[in-house]
Amino acid sequence: MRLSKFTWFLVAVITIIYTAIFIVIRVQNPHHIQATSYQQWRKTYVIKQSANRSFVNTSNQRSKPVALSEGQGYGLYITAAAGQHGWASSRDFDQLLNYYLAHRDRVGENHQTQTYLMKWRQYQKKGHWVSDINSATDGDLFIAMALHQATQIWPKRAAYYRNLEHHLTNDILAYEYNPQTKALTVGDWATSKSKYYRLMRTSDVAPTFFDAFYHSSHDPRWRTVKNGMLDRLADLSVQHQTGLVPDFAWITADSAKPVKPWTVASENDGNYSANACRVPMMLAASKDPRAQKTLSRMMRFFSHRTHVTAGYTLTGQQLNHYQSASFSAPIFEAVSFNRNHGYDNLFSSQKFVFSKPLPKDNYYDATLTTIAAMEGMN
Repeated sequence: MRLSKFTWFLVAVITIIYTAIFIVIRVQNPHHIQATSYQQWRKTYVIKQSANRSFVNTSNQRSKPVALSEGQGYGLYITAAAGQHGWASSRDFDQLLNYYLAHRDRVGENHQTQTYLMKWRQYQKKGHWVSDINSATDGDLFIAMALHQATQIWPKRAAYYRNLEHHLTNDILAYEYNPQTKALTVGDWATSKSKYYRLMRTSDVAPTFFDAFYHSSHDPRWRTVKNGMLDRLADLSVQHQTGLVPDFAWITADSAKPVKPWTVASENDGNYSANACRVPMMLAASKDPRAQKTLSRMMRFFSHRTHVTAGYTLTGQQLNHYQSASFSAPIFEAVSFNRNHGYDNLFSSQKFVFSKPLPKDNYYDATLTTIAAMEGMN
């Protein structure tokens, strides 16, 4: 039976509508994942301490909250990214910012000098909040980068955010920089009098951050930091066929070697573990050839694994047999920025981190997954 012109027209219309719906779903799905991830993360991990202050709870228990400068940096960074989509306001950002400003560290023999670095931890003790002295460079870097981004997202507050950014980046260079190694230290406590003065946290190698700070301040030391730290990271990467780098390394101006177990925090200090897992995320958007080469070596290793598990020795032996979003989310982000490098299997396999709601009892997994969604889904 021949179809009438009307029937053919109806079929064409239905086909066009179906195709349009399919395209919209394809386009909106990443947008939906981003929005949902941010909203779930904020609801679960951001605690309002007062009308004008909020902090990121890193303890995985709301009844026993702990704030870390690292978590506050991530919180500001994620909120700035959400602000680009209109999901977060400058007030949301300022509440997190006010908490940071209320917990700035002091340096000097008697802790007499106020800085713009953040004290690394706050928690409750016998019903009262206490704050541990000393800073952690990873938290300060993310706070500074969030401020840099906020100047573009909320123009009416730009002058205020830019002023704070400059104060903070100046203090990072004043108190968290070793001019001998041309690299950032792990915190303001790792002074020239400390045996940790030559210690580098590999996840502090943040070339896109350093570029942003240089363009904002025109301080040539940020170029020195970028070159010095990328060179040392590359030195570590080529020491093993895997390309993997350790959580921490001892460095000089022209060399680097992994630390021994228990040098800083755990038996895995010299392995690709809970700190180094962030390295792919930190290198993802950089166009610097050294960053690209180091990242490619690591991605090649991961692409040959049936499953990417939670941590490896530098020779490629698994530290655990389970998968973890803290390791997979940064890899997903890195591959997302470098889809033309032939690691589509990693792009597909590491998407599992978005297949279920964010965990409510694992701040680190949830936070790195949210960052990967906000940046890797673009």
